[in-house]
Amino acid sequence: MDIIRLLCAIFLPPLGVFLQVGLGIDFWINVLLTLLGYVPGIVHAVWIILSKK
Repeated sequence: MDIIRLLCAIFLPPLGVFLQVGLGIDFWINVLLTLLGYVPGIVHAVWIILSKK
């Protein structure tokens, strides 16, 4: 399942975070980072997916 989340994190970062943690603060931070710049959103999403198991 982590591979699917990581693929989602690369193509649509908020979706990858949503699949990992739901509609929490991490999701909204990722939406903001993705709107400010696509790469920070990807980095944050990958970090959330790999650190929260």
